[in-house]
Amino acid sequence: MRQDILEAIRAYEPELVEIRRDIHRHPETRFEEVRTAGLVAGKLREWGLEVAEGIGGTGVVGTLKGRRPGQRAIGLRADMDALFIQEENDFAHASTVPGKMHACGHDGHTTMLLGAARYLAGNPDFAGTVHFIFQPAEEAGTGAPAMIRDGLFERFPVDSVWGMHNTPGLPVGQFATRPGPMLAGADFWGVTFHGTGGHGGAAPHLATDATVVLGHFLLAVQTILPRNLRPIESAALSVGHVQGGSFGSPNVMPAKVVVRGTARYFEPAAQAVIRRRLQELAETLAAAHGCTAELSYEALCPPTVNAAEKVPVATAAAAALVGAEKVGEIPLSTGGEDFAFMLREKPGVFMRIGNGMNPDGSFHNVHTPLYDFNDEILALGAAYWASLVGQELGWTEGEAA
Repeated sequence: MRQDILEAIRAYEPELVEIRRDIHRHPETRFEEVRTAGLVAGKLREWGLEVAEGIGGTGVVGTLKGRRPGQRAIGLRADMDALFIQEENDFAHASTVPGKMHACGHDGHTTMLLGAARYLAGNPDFAGTVHFIFQPAEEAGTGAPAMIRDGLFERFPVDSVWGMHNTPGLPVGQFATRPGPMLAGADFWGVTFHGTGGHGGAAPHLATDATVVLGHFLLAVQTILPRNLRPIESAALSVGHVQGGSFGSPNVMPAKVVVRGTARYFEPAAQAVIRRRLQELAETLAAAHGCTAELSYEALCPPTVNAAEKVPVATAAAAALVGAEKVGEIPLSTGGEDFAFMLREKPGVFMRIGNGMNPDGSFHNVHTPLYDFNDEILALGAAYWASLVGQELGWTEGEAA
């Protein structure tokens, strides 16, 4: 086991904790990560890495070459952006920005990768090149494709690319991943129903009522998955927003109502079925009641698919730190992750690291106002990245991987 890596990183764990909490206090949302990117670039330069900024907007890449000859290169990726959530924690490092907080742990992800960069800069005992990729706008599903369009893999060629995310409820000291599909493709959809509107009390018979169409549609949406996909096929389809009319005028039938939601899938064929049936149901139900319907469908990110041949590399890197018994296989999840775009370009693995739980088994999940990244796992996460570099690019001759 590679406890030497973990012990070395723990020597500067207090600095990592302060970096993480500083980022947490100053959350920046999609493509606004100017301060965070500046902090990252400054630390990377301080430790002697080559640094490129402004990739895909606010993305940063640090490059480190090993002291041993080698032509292979890998990319390690962390996300930097925060969410539009009002934090409800009252600890000293709580968000200072109203309506924004690091509710998904990207502050910790960024810090873990910085910790690995610092360690590897002082211990470049590998053959090849490591590119440390700090990505903006993961929550919007647009940061990874923005970096790719900006020439990420042309400017920083890699043979494989690797990601990691914390998981509340998974015990501290445990890791988990799986071969093949791991996270779902994530899309947003919306339907706007148009009627004439009218006086709901005096003359409802003279109006075409878009709210009636909406009611039928909301129920019909629930039939799409069980009646159009195979029972064993995993997918999710949910409504998250409904809007129509004015609260101050309950006697006015609205001329327009809007419904929006999300779709999750693992197979492209399922995505096509969901999109087609949303449109068919919306248009058919609208026409039956003298209204019209318009569907908008936004494909955000594809399914996250791990390269099966790379999973043993990732699990070995984690097992070298915590033992094979603490590295498991995680179930499929309909959560989405825009690291999927990078995995479409290059083979690699998305790893989960345990963020822990309370003694009674409870925990605050990501995307909630009381969530916080667990500083206890900063050194372990950084050590995983360093261990992974050793697995992919080779330890110094004579060392055990």
